[in-house]
Amino acid sequence: MSTPFLVGIVGARGHAGRELIRLIAGHPELMLAYAVSREFAGRPVADIAPEDKDECVFEALGPDEAAKRRADVVILALPDGAGQPYVDAIEKHAPDRIVIDLSADYRFDDSWVYGLPELHRDKIRRAKRIANPGCYATAMQLAIAPLVNNLSGPPSVFGVSGYSGAGTTPSPRNDVERLKDNLMPYALTGHKHEREATRHLGAPVRFSPHVHPAFRGLMVTVHIPLAQAMTSDAVIQQFENRYSAEPLIELQKDAPELKDGTDLRGVVIGGITVSDDGQCAVVVAAEDNLLKGAAVQAIQNVNLALGLGETDGLI
Repeated sequence: MSTPFLVGIVGARGHAGRELIRLIAGHPELMLAYAVSREFAGRPVADIAPEDKDECVFEALGPDEAAKRRADVVILALPDGAGQPYVDAIEKHAPDRIVIDLSADYRFDDSWVYGLPELHRDKIRRAKRIANPGCYATAMQLAIAPLVNNLSGPPSVFGVSGYSGAGTTPSPRNDVERLKDNLMPYALTGHKHEREATRHLGAPVRFSPHVHPAFRGLMVTVHIPLAQAMTSDAVIQQFENRYSAEPLIELQKDAPELKDGTDLRGVVIGGITVSDDGQCAVVVAAEDNLLKGAAVQAIQNVNLALGLGETDGLI
């Protein structure tokens, strides 16, 4: 067996951190080097992630301490705005180390590579600084990308996600009692994933996010205005041309339901149809917001950056 690559996780107690630990434990070429969590410091990682066989213990490592630890890759699974001290410390002590950031902090920074493999794979290979896309931004970009050159105006996206997307800090969007039998709209203009998708598709997008009572799962329904009339068959063919060889994208005839994305390591896209006048296509995409929307995509990026097979440890 070859010597495994070492991966450190900062922000390991969160929902995405938990999934990363599980994926690293099952990966043939990766090993968990350390797991940073001030709240859980001193507890075995296996307490919350029994898949961990490396007997790691959560540690309250500061930026300089973490940067000086031996690791090939550091994954920052922190809230927006919290990762900068760790990035600065790595730049100082270990500038050649690979950093994957799960927050929105570097998705608009041209000095970082945007880590959506199905659209930017060649740039991600051997990259040192990779900004992991947002969960909604992943689904909506994959639903729009095959038609981005056919647009007559901004696509309109209706999105629904489980409350794990709101993180662990208490808020109305992860309040189980408030969400019971409920559907909650929020950030109806200027959502960060709307701006993210607009930037990286190179075309404006309009997005209306909602949170529902289940813990996980994500779905978007996208209305795409077309510059010239197209048939459903022609639209479907463009999706098949773009994604038929993608191992983590499944195309199907029927529209996926929200539950179809739960626990899925990729994205399922379906329900592709066109209005009677041929001027508007409709596409539905479902994924797991913690997997392809966060942890699975991070491991794809780790694999590409290390020169491994992109789906190693994933399929």
